[in-house]
Amino acid sequence: MTVAVYPGSFDPLTYGHLDIIQRSSKVVDHLIVAVLHNAQKQPLFSVDERKALISEVVADMKNVEVDSFDGLLVDYVRKRNADVIVRGLRAITDFEYELQLASINRKMNPDAETLFMMTNNQYSFLSSKMVKEVAKYGADVSDLVPPPVEAALRNKFGFQ
Repeated sequence: MTVAVYPGSFDPLTYGHLDIIQRSSKVVDHLIVAVLHNAQKQPLFSVDERKALISEVVADMKNVEVDSFDGLLVDYVRKRNADVIVRGLRAITDFEYELQLASINRKMNPDAETLFMMTNNQYSFLSSKMVKEVAKYGADVSDLVPPPVEAALRNKFGFQ
C-alpha cells in the first residue's frame, strides 16, 4: 500500500490545494493531508479549524485522511510509515525552493520519495496569502476556495 503525505499550512485551503489533493489521491492508496503547526507564523485559522475545513471539503474522498503535525516533516513521514511526500508546484519560482526541501528531506529520509505535481494552470497564480488579502476586504473569493472555506473567511473577517 502506497501512503503519501501532502504537507502544508493550508491557511486557508484553496482550490489549488484541492486540485493537488484530488489528483494525488488517485495515484496513491492512502493520502494524508498534514496540516503543519508552525509556531513561527500567525495563522488566520487554528490548526483545528484548518483540519475541520479540509475534512469537510474532502469528506467524499475515502482514501484521504486529515491530520496535523509539528516538527520535521521527515519525522512525521517516518512515524506515519509513508512512502511519498506530495508537493504542489505553481510556477517555476516554486521549483528552486521545493528542490531544496526535497533534497534535504531525501538526505534525512532516503526511503521517502518526493512527488511534484503541477497545479492546474487555472490555479497557478493562487496562494493562501493572496486569498486572505482579498477576503479581508470582503471581495468574492468563491472562485478561489471551496464553499466551506469561503464561509469561514467571511465569518473570520466579519462579512456575513
